[in-house]
Amino acid sequence: MKRSLKYSLFIIFLFSSLARAVDFPTKNIRIVVGQASGGATDIIARLVANQMSREFNQAVVVENRTGAAGSIAASYVVNSPPDGYTLLLVSSSYAINPSLMKLNFDPVKDLIPVSHLAIAPFILVVDTKLPIKTVSDLLAFAKQSKEPITYASGGSDSSGHLAGVLLSTLTGTKMIHVPYRGASPALMDVMSGHVNFMFASVLSAIPQIKQGALRAIAVSTEQRSIALPDLPTVAESGVPEYSSSTWYGILAPKNTPMDIVDKISLSAHSSITAADVRQQIAADGAIPVGSNAKNFQLFLSAELKRFQHLADISHASLN
Repeated sequence: MKRSLKYSLFIIFLFSSLARAVDFPTKNIRIVVGQASGGATDIIARLVANQMSREFNQAVVVENRTGAAGSIAASYVVNSPPDGYTLLLVSSSYAINPSLMKLNFDPVKDLIPVSHLAIAPFILVVDTKLPIKTVSDLLAFAKQSKEPITYASGGSDSSGHLAGVLLSTLTGTKMIHVPYRGASPALMDVMSGHVNFMFASVLSAIPQIKQGALRAIAVSTEQRSIALPDLPTVAESGVPEYSSSTWYGILAPKNTPMDIVDKISLSAHSSITAADVRQQIAADGAIPVGSNAKNFQLFLSAELKRFQHLADISHASLN
């Protein structure tokens, strides 16, 4: 009798779960972004949202909640109902923040991975007045220079900063980090010769590279950039273990039913890999991924550990 009752309850649960997944979504979905409109994270969010709207035949809207390096948006989604209708689109800063600040949520337990959408490389750019055309040239210049070589970034412990920490660590080369309030002033000082080099986003660097104001010497990812296919990777240029990038992904509140998570994940995959979306993000040098929830969870766990390690190295160098 007990076995029969348990079996009946299991069948009821199974069918209700299937029905819930089939019915989802029955109303608008919100994708919350912690960055301002017009930035790379916002652009990715809107491209994916538009495509998912077509697939689900329901509006998928982007809502910008800025502040605290994306943590305000994350806190908002953490406290939203776990029903799949409120999602969070994050960049790699999500994995950096735990090593920089005290958060009012647990980035591992309070939000669950849905899909790893895309990765975007940095372009290693140098002051054109320097005799540097390759990564080997850069490292040789650093060792021969009487003063430590300098590199800029959009802020302390930003992904661009930690990309430089990784290069310094892997090559055993002393490099001085010069933080700025954003990528634009950092690039300006590289172009003017006040700083030697920078790991810059493809979007911000390409116009300056084409104008001859910056010299691109390598791309940070394991694969070459779609936007600059002739540019070698740092790994190809003599630092085989090097790989660094900005990435984007979707998270949901904990306890969101996995059948709904899987349905969103499938839609996110087909959206980011759609031909028109792929073409548009290629302008930023981004590469679509569109992984399932399990693979994104593995990736995110590794990134949290990697950025913590780099942040520890960075902080130790200041003491």
